[in-house]
Amino acid sequence: MATKKTPAAKSPTESGEPTGAATKKTATTSAKQSMSGPAAEAKPAQRTRRSLLERAATALGSGTSSDNAAVRNLAAADRLEAKYDGTEALSAGMPHNPNKAAEYAQAGQAMPAPEGAHVMPDNLDITGSTITEDNTSAKNGSKADPGTNPNNGPLQRHRIDSGGRAITTNQGVPVADNQHSLRLGERGPTLLEDFILREKITHFDHERIPERVVHARGSGAHGYFECTEDITALTRAAPFAKVGKKTPVFVRFSTVAGERGSADAVRDVRGFAVKFYTDEGNWDLVGNNIPVFFIQDAMKFPDVVHAVKPEPHHAMPQASSAHDTFWDFISLSPESAHMVMWQMSDRAIPRSYRTMQGFGVHTFRLINAEGAATLVKFHWTPVLGTHSLDWDEAVKINGADPDFHRRDLWEAIEGGAFPEYLLQIQTFTEEQAAGWSFDVLDATKLVPEELAPLRTVGRMVLDRNPDYFFGETEQVAFCTQHVVPGIDFTNDPLLQGRNFSYLDTQITRLGGPNFHLIPINAPVAQVHNNQRDGFHQHGIFRGRVSYEPNSLAGGCPHQAGAASGFTSYAERLLAQQATAEPTKLRAKPEKFADHYTQARLFYASQTPVEQYHIARALRFELTRVQTPAIRERVVAMLRNIDENLAATVGQDLGMTALPDPLPPARPPVESPEVAVSPALSLLARPGDGSILARRIALLVGDGVDGAALEAVYQALVQAGAVPRYVGAKLGSVQSSTGDPLPVEVTMEAAPSVLFDAVMLPPGAGAAATMAADGLAVEFVQQQYRHCKPLLVPIAAATLLQAAGVTTLPEDGGDPGLLFAADDQVAGAADEFIRRIALHRAWQRQTEPPMV
Repeated sequence: MATKKTPAAKSPTESGEPTGAATKKTATTSAKQSMSGPAAEAKPAQRTRRSLLERAATALGSGTSSDNAAVRNLAAADRLEAKYDGTEALSAGMPHNPNKAAEYAQAGQAMPAPEGAHVMPDNLDITGSTITEDNTSAKNGSKADPGTNPNNGPLQRHRIDSGGRAITTNQGVPVADNQHSLRLGERGPTLLEDFILREKITHFDHERIPERVVHARGSGAHGYFECTEDITALTRAAPFAKVGKKTPVFVRFSTVAGERGSADAVRDVRGFAVKFYTDEGNWDLVGNNIPVFFIQDAMKFPDVVHAVKPEPHHAMPQASSAHDTFWDFISLSPESAHMVMWQMSDRAIPRSYRTMQGFGVHTFRLINAEGAATLVKFHWTPVLGTHSLDWDEAVKINGADPDFHRRDLWEAIEGGAFPEYLLQIQTFTEEQAAGWSFDVLDATKLVPEELAPLRTVGRMVLDRNPDYFFGETEQVAFCTQHVVPGIDFTNDPLLQGRNFSYLDTQITRLGGPNFHLIPINAPVAQVHNNQRDGFHQHGIFRGRVSYEPNSLAGGCPHQAGAASGFTSYAERLLAQQATAEPTKLRAKPEKFADHYTQARLFYASQTPVEQYHIARALRFELTRVQTPAIRERVVAMLRNIDENLAATVGQDLGMTALPDPLPPARPPVESPEVAVSPALSLLARPGDGSILARRIALLVGDGVDGAALEAVYQALVQAGAVPRYVGAKLGSVQSSTGDPLPVEVTMEAAPSVLFDAVMLPPGAGAAATMAADGLAVEFVQQQYRHCKPLLVPIAAATLLQAAGVTTLPEDGGDPGLLFAADDQVAGAADEFIRRIALHRAWQRQTEPPMV
């Protein structure tokens, strides 16, 4: 960063009497009295006034902290004189603002923002708040280091000196232009998109000095993001600066509708928010596990949230969309049809946060060093694959362990099975997007992978659990507006509104405009700006300057300039748009009116078992709806998506005839670019074939074959799974050799739904005992009903039969059911592991359940 010494700093003569001394003496005496009171008067009237450099040398000494009052007073007078003269010299060194002309367009051409003018003082007393800052204590520590904003230590970590530093946002993002708000043209209206303006004004508005409304129930983890592909041609964003670069992250997973005390395994959208602590400020990629949303414009966000929340007259139901007000809103808002298909699919009941995709939802821009833009959508893909729960299983899990997802994430990380996700992007040009039948600014639409393939650019590993849930997971604040140079917004109307809403929400929830000072929210990049005061301000600011431009602090902090600061992409409206549309309007583009084409695409892309699950979910949800007209309206909407789906749901709801289809706002696209996209199926991403952190139950009772059990147990451990010996009660059971075998957990405390697979007990005696135990029979029944893998020693067939399972070894056709001869159980471990990796055997599912 360019700095310069002010030539005026040496203007006083060596004899000590500058030009205009009589005038300056009067001003100096007045200034000293106002700054230091009686101590300034201790200076002898006839004492020769020393040069600025001589007095600056005194400022570096210990005179003002001397135990001798006379020495102290003399030193204070010298330092105050030096401070006054130096301040005048520093200010005189900036006789005008050399960048002022660059603020205005020249010949119709806007100029790039230059680096702000700034100078460095010869004497640091000049810019200090007080000359007593050298007086240290165990509480005060030492004075601020020039130009630093340290993040550790005693009070020193809160001392801020912006000398030589560029202005940043509260997230540490360099500000290129601190003179202008972002406008639509030189004389046009100010844009809501200008997050720098809104942060600055909002902070000012709140300088005089709750549970989240949505996403209240969350789980967090620390980790890192590693860039794995060079995309510097697309973006200058710090996390992608070079291959191998690692950026710290904090991730928060959450449900949306439920309150903080609700259960984990409810049918709901899941939040997937990532905070990148980059060396150019914080970037928050605030997304969900579903790539689309219910609405198209932020104007409707309060409506959809009010509709899905508990009904206000009796505050029920909790964490569920199965009620009248939600479906009333949905059936009158057909743009939500696509999102409803996703929400009624198994995506809304993930097996774990570790096996759940994440999406940025909106279309963003990548900006490279030359200022060129590329449109982008962000995807997080779990290495373990995408897996779900069965609905019946989820209902039981919420009763057995309402913290199921939270516990799974914590235990996996604590046990060293670090969750890993690939960051994949879809990139495309404005011209490509303009040619598609849907609008990429519509948050109810996705870009099929067939049109823009996924490109892996990095990986994220979560390797550390938080120390303090409230201080980290609960207080972390994500805002869609938190971006860094190289990432920019589009005109997606939902994203534009979120950019305002998230900041406004955090101010209320976290007690004021200084929520960025909470440790989990603080960037690792230095923060230097003039935003002081307000609730919970921890900084102890040095100096009296809190504005820009200035000369009293040498112009610091100064604007970074376009070369290194955040600069909004200079989007140009198409000439056709500019002439055909008025400048200001409230409307949506025509393509936004197609509400059903992508809903059809999603449903058609599901496997038969997934389509069955969607119909079952709709049946359950709409059965809870008490108003028949709303149920009919939803079925009428479904007729625009798939006739068979509408007929199935209508029949399940007891309708003797289907209602007429809802009239579409615009006819669906007759020949869409993509009619079926296999990538939209949850089963399209089975994962890497591992069973990392899967929970496996090994049922035990007196008389079991301990050697066979131990062999399978150890094989599962080696594969990264979490096996448990599960019995009727704690203690131990006697194996067939008489050796005790520990029972690690009981069937009562850990029912079937908490496990991913089960091994029935090897040994006829143990199997016969368990066949007479209702809990054991129920355990096997539910494992089978929920289509999970079972390893069945032949001797345990009696327990299988007691559970009502009639499948025999020779039947085949069920990849989740593995039979093994009694003397070959240990050797079946590898095949059992392979079948666990398949997650489910959906071929087993029947309607109604036969077991």
